[in-house]
Amino acid sequence: MGLFHRREERQTEVLYHVGIGLEKTTLVVGLGNPGAKYNGTRHNIGFYCADALVAAEDGSWSEKKQLKSSVAELRVGQSRIIVCKPTTYMNLSGEAVRAVQDYFKISNDNTIVVHDELDLPFGQIRSRIGGSAGGHNGIKSLIMHCGEDFGRVRIGIANEFSDKVDSADFVLQKFSKTEQDALKPLQTEVVSVLNEAIFGGSLTPETRSFL
Repeated sequence: MGLFHRREERQTEVLYHVGIGLEKTTLVVGLGNPGAKYNGTRHNIGFYCADALVAAEDGSWSEKKQLKSSVAELRVGQSRIIVCKPTTYMNLSGEAVRAVQDYFKISNDNTIVVHDELDLPFGQIRSRIGGSAGGHNGIKSLIMHCGEDFGRVRIGIANEFSDKVDSADFVLQKFSKTEQDALKPLQTEVVSVLNEAIFGGSLTPETRSFL
């Protein structure tokens, strides 16, 4: 059972085109770096949450080279959710997101980006609309290509060692064993935040912590 409202009927075929008659289309972007080298790293938490969102609705991924992304399309009731993981590296994420937005005709008003946040403690989730990049290179790229007024779900990754390690190295390190054990409930909480944003009509600026 998915964490979203039940589908009116289960789709047997995933179609990649602009839907007709759907109430709303939302783009959810999970940021990260592609490739096995980066599996399990803190910078990829956006990817993990995108995976959790797709798995919750029994969706599947399809690589779209022309969009520089892996894309999944979810149908939940009368709403459609496009989930995207850029296959560019983090610093070029904006190229992929802009391509997906243009292809599916989705504006920043209906775009939510999920990403790691070094300025927040591990386990804290903070959502907002717009704002600066705050040193996050993926967000810098999105602002450059898409503007800054998209929704953001920021997931804290800081711990007692983050101030003692260069930030560029810290985000590319793997989660500790304790943090790995907490990732699944953290992903579930992020999916809940996305659920409320999509079906509540907007992303509510707030701070949550499941720890």
